[in-house]
Amino acid sequence: MIEGKVGEQKRGKRGKRSWLFIAITSLALIGMLWTLITAWLITEYTSEQSTRQSDAAVILGAAVDGDRPSPVFRERIEHAIALYRQGIIPKLIFTGGSGREGERSEAEVGRDYAVEHGVDPRNILIETQSRITEENLVNTIAIGDQAGYQNYTIVSDPLHMKRAMKLASELGMDAVPSPTQTTAYQTWRSQIPFLARETVLYMGYTVKGWIDNLQ
Repeated sequence: MIEGKVGEQKRGKRGKRSWLFIAITSLALIGMLWTLITAWLITEYTSEQSTRQSDAAVILGAAVDGDRPSPVFRERIEHAIALYRQGIIPKLIFTGGSGREGERSEAEVGRDYAVEHGVDPRNILIETQSRITEENLVNTIAIGDQAGYQNYTIVSDPLHMKRAMKLASELGMDAVPSPTQTTAYQTWRSQIPFLARETVLYMGYTVKGWIDNLQ
């Protein structure tokens, strides 16, 4: 009788461990599948390119080297300049603060580069306080509202564009994407870390949205 109870207890413990293993494995597989699908969606979105005439282009900030834009930032600026020269975009908004105290802001460096390449400074606005993409867009809305802008074209790297557009949509911006046609991330060695970062951040913002909706 006692041996039977002991056997049942052992079988019960094995059963619980089995269900726990199945649950953990299932969650891991779901997480992997979600990650792969998100990465694929980000990659697919890189081909989204709007030619809409917006009130202004928002050039999302990136690193600078003193008074010069980094290769990544330069690609974004030159893409915006091309839209400006084509007459698609009449105004440019440069975003991004300083990485360290005493350094020039990304927005200031971007503005100066654009002016050097023929953009009328009267057609440029800047915001110099933001550090991350969400702040770029929040601050853009504030200065855009003051200027009377109604809609925007967002300029950034192709792999960054899906997350930027998700954030813009959640902030209520009337925005369309215009990713750079060339990118400093040209090799798999540079693209994979960028894609991995964008995948994790996109998933994080998605979870944050779910939590916010529950509150």
